Amino acid sequence: MFKLRLLPIAVLFLAHAAQAQQQNERDEFYWLGEINKASAVINSQEGLLDQSKVASIAAGLAQVIEAGKQPGAKRPSTVITFEPLMIKAAGPDVTLLHAGRSSQDMHATYRAAIMRDNMLKLAEQLNRTAGTIVQLAGQHEKTIVPNYTNGVAAQPNSYGHYLLGYAAGLDRDAQRIREAYARIDQSPMGTTVLNGSSWPLNRGRMADYLGFGAIVDNAYDAHQIAAVDYPVEVGSIVTGIALHAGSFVEDVMAQYGQARPWILLREGGGNTYVSSAMPQKRNPGLLNSTRREASMAITLAMGPVLEAHNIPPGMSDAKEVKPNAEMVDSAIKVLSNWDRIMKSLVIDKDRALEELNSDWTASQELADQLMRNYKLPFREGHHFASEVVDYARAHDIRPSDFPYAEARRIYKEATKDYAAGELPMSEKEFRAALDPVAIVSHRATAGGPQPAEMERMRKAAQQRLAQQDAWIREKRSRIDASLTRLDRDFDKLVPQERKGAPQGK
Repeated sequence: MFKLRLLPIAVLFLAHAAQAQQQNERDEFYWLGEINKASAVINSQEGLLDQSKVASIAAGLAQVIEAGKQPGAKRPSTVITFEPLMIKAAGPDVTLLHAGRSSQDMHATYRAAIMRDNMLKLAEQLNRTAGTIVQLAGQHEKTIVPNYTNGVAAQPNSYGHYLLGYAAGLDRDAQRIREAYARIDQSPMGTTVLNGSSWPLNRGRMADYLGFGAIVDNAYDAHQIAAVDYPVEVGSIVTGIALHAGSFVEDVMAQYGQARPWILLREGGGNTYVSSAMPQKRNPGLLNSTRREASMAITLAMGPVLEAHNIPPGMSDAKEVKPNAEMVDSAIKVLSNWDRIMKSLVIDKDRALEELNSDWTASQELADQLMRNYKLPFREGHHFASEVVDYARAHDIRPSDFPYAEARRIYKEATKDYAAGELPMSEKEFRAALDPVAIVSHRATAGGPQPAEMERMRKAAQQRLAQQDAWIREKRSRIDASLTRLDRDFDKLVPQERKGAPQGK
C-alpha cells in the first residue's frame, strides 16, 4: 500500500524532470526559436517588419516555443517542419520573419551554436580530468617507478613527473579547444544561401543576441565551407584526446601481464571483474572499456573527414548535429572514464622500486657521470656500462650486488682503445650512480623530475587549469547573458494576454 502511494509521486517527479530537461535542452528546436525571436526583435526595430503584425507574430511564436517545452511534445529540428507550427499559431503573416533568411543559414547557425555548447562541455570534462591528474602528480612526486620505451623498462622516474607529462598533453588539447571555439563562435545567420540577401539584415545584432562572438565574414564561406571545416577540426581534437587516453591505458594494461605488477586498479566498484573460469584473475574492466571507447571516439572523429571528402560545397554530409554531437560526447566519456581510472589507481611504491633495482634502468647514469665528472667521452662510458649490464645479466647479478672489482676490470677492458686506464669512480660513487631514487632527485635539466622543477611545473599546470576554468565560465556567461537579453526584448513584443497561452487557444 505504501508503495502504491509513492508511485504517483515518483511518476510526477519523473515527469517534472523530463519537462525541465526538455525546457533546458538547447537543441535544434530551441535555437530555431531563438533565431526567430531575434528576427522579430531586430526586424521590428529596424523597419523590416510591419509594426501592425509584430504582436500577433510574436504571440504565435511564443505559443510554438511554449508548446515544445511540454512533456513528450514534438520539437521539430528543421525550418520546414518548424515553420508550419508558426503558421498554425499566427497565420501566414508569421512568415514575414523569413525575410532574407534560408534554412541553410538557419541550420548552419544552430549547428554552430550546438557545437559551441558541446565544446564547452568537452572543455569542462577535460579540465576535470586534468585536474585529477595534476593533483595525483603532487601526491606522487617522490614515488619512483620505471618508465618504458619500446615496451622495455628504460629509466627511473618520478610517477608525478610522468603524470605531469600527460597533463601537458591535455593542456595542448585544451588550447586546441579554445582555438577551435573561436572559429565556431561565429554566426552564419543572415548570409541566406550563398551571397547574402537584398534585405539589409543586421547580422551583428543577430550574432550578439545569439551569444556569438563574431559573424562569419564571407557569406559564401558561412555555410558552404566553414560549416564543414569545424566538424573536421573538432574531430582532430577528439582524436588527440583519445590518443592520450589510450596511451595511458596501455601503459597501465602492460602491468596486468606481469606476475607482480607495481600498478593496478583498486578491485570492485566496476573497476575490475572476476573471470568466469579462472578464480585468480581480476580483469581490468575499466581499462578495457576506456580503451574501447577511445577507439570508438577515433572512429567517430574520422566520420567528418570521410563525409566531407569529395563532395561539392554546401552539402550537409559532414554537418549534421547528431553524429557530430556523438563524436564530442565520445571524447567526454573517454575523459570521464580516465578520471575514474586515475582515482582508482593503486601504486605499490616498494614493488616499483624493487622492479627498478632488479634491472639496470639506471645504467645510463654511469656513462653520464663518467663524462660529467671525469671527461670520458659518452660513447666510451656507454660501452663500459653496456658491458657491465651484459656481464650482470649473464651471471644474474642485481645492480646493488655488482662487484666493484669486476666493474674495474670491465672498465679497463672496455676503454683500452681510449687508454682510459683505471675506473676513476670510487666504489661509493659507483653505487650511488645506480641508485634510482638519487638519479631522479639529482636531475638538473629544466622540465626534469627534480623537486624544484616538479614544484614549478605543478604550479604552472594548476594555473593553466584555473585559467581554462575561467575561460569556460566566461564563455558560458556571455551566451547566457545574450539569451537572457533576447528573452527580455522579445517578451516586450508579446501581448500580455497572450503570454503563456497554449497553442491553438
